[in-house]
Amino acid sequence: MGIVKINDELHEELRKASDVMCRSINAQAEYWMKIGMLAQAHPEMTFNEIVQMQLRNAKVDLGQIAIRLS
Repeated sequence: MGIVKINDELHEELRKASDVMCRSINAQAEYWMKIGMLAQAHPEMTFNEIVQMQLRNAKVDLGQIAIRLS
């Protein structure tokens, strides 16, 4: 485990985003890094496509979620 140095302005935005997303600051930073790495690896994909790919890889049943939300 390491330490990542970021500027104060980015840290504040990270803090605000983590509150909205109900994540710890570290979990939000990790999420942004993971999505960024996946976006670089798959430049042809949109953000939503990347998230859907990750949900499929985790075997999340998106159909069941949609049924329960409707």
